Amino acid sequence: MIGLSDLRVVSIEQYGAGPFGTLHLAELGAEVIKVEDARTAGDIGRQVPPFAAEDDSLFFQSFNRNKKSISLDLSTAAGAVVLHRLLEDADALVYNLRGDVPEKLGLRYEDLKTVNPRLVVCSLSGYGMTGPRRGEPAYDYVVQGLAGWMALTGDPDGPPTKSGLSLVDYCGGVVAAMSLLAGVHVARRDGVGGDCDVSLFDTAMSMLSYPGTWYLTAGHETKRLRRSSHPSVTPFGAYPTADGWLMLACVKPKFFVKLVEVLGIPELATDPRFATLEARRDNQAALDACLDDALRHDTSARWTERLSAAGVPCGPINDLPGAFEEEQVDARELVVSHPHPVWGEVRHVRTAGRGWWPAPETVRAPELGEHHDEILRGLLGYTDEELAALAADGAFGQA
Repeated sequence: MIGLSDLRVVSIEQYGAGPFGTLHLAELGAEVIKVEDARTAGDIGRQVPPFAAEDDSLFFQSFNRNKKSISLDLSTAAGAVVLHRLLEDADALVYNLRGDVPEKLGLRYEDLKTVNPRLVVCSLSGYGMTGPRRGEPAYDYVVQGLAGWMALTGDPDGPPTKSGLSLVDYCGGVVAAMSLLAGVHVARRDGVGGDCDVSLFDTAMSMLSYPGTWYLTAGHETKRLRRSSHPSVTPFGAYPTADGWLMLACVKPKFFVKLVEVLGIPELATDPRFATLEARRDNQAALDACLDDALRHDTSARWTERLSAAGVPCGPINDLPGAFEEEQVDARELVVSHPHPVWGEVRHVRTAGRGWWPAPETVRAPELGEHHDEILRGLLGYTDEELAALAADGAFGQA
């Protein structure tokens, strides 16, 4: 049996955060049935440029492979009937809707417990199901600013800066998937499901971690540092070489000793200005000047080879082509692919979840409503007459 192949998840999701979380479940073997809005062209991710055509995009393909799709108009009673029938034998319902929307659509556990008392309902919203921002829409970059991330990111002489990736969305999706799995475990153990209330804001705040602890406990406000330096450890940051940049991470004293030995400046290890962690932090500008001067005499690749051989944590700061050229990518089989009628061969970075079971075959993201027959007729057992009546009542949108 493949991983989570005994898990059926119904998702009402769009764009990034929700689909990223269920993608992890799908690539661990779960059956993920994506319910798209029949009143629109489905998930808005299908329209995201620059690579978009025919109600599909490479953005959408990135987040939705290994899933199935049906389209319903959940604002109609007939659409709700079909959803309820689908949920009767599902383990979980997950959605990334604004915090006040699930109540309006009848999608909370309280609304669905008579349909399936063991159902886990996982909400991933911007701000959660409670609080003054409950009804507000939220997007990754907005939450990065609100939760203090942008004040911690970038050069001190530059503007507040977002992360290069949509990490609030991605981490929110993973937290939702983890909460969903915990909920399914509890429901299978106790026989009763419930709501999991996950939010992007909660996720972003929780990831403040030790800078949050420093502020809440000691009133210390962590500031942005030049060249991506660590707030408490030196040298730990970006350093220029002859042809680019190198990231050094001398978290332990032994790493610093080995670093200066390889660089040919071993005397720095006993220099009173740099002999301790505290001294290196207090004299970072002077230490950086010494390291910069040494590192500029060779390339990032050569320094990485020598320093890695000596056991110093380091690596070149790659661009995207450089990242995918790393030998570790092939060794870990991180790139998966599948054929696609428009894009030819689509190649992806696989999700990071691993187990001892075989990974499922990589399948392209579905066309809008591609699995209607398989799900409505095959899984739910609707007859042609029943489907015609549901269609007439607007369950599948306007004809």
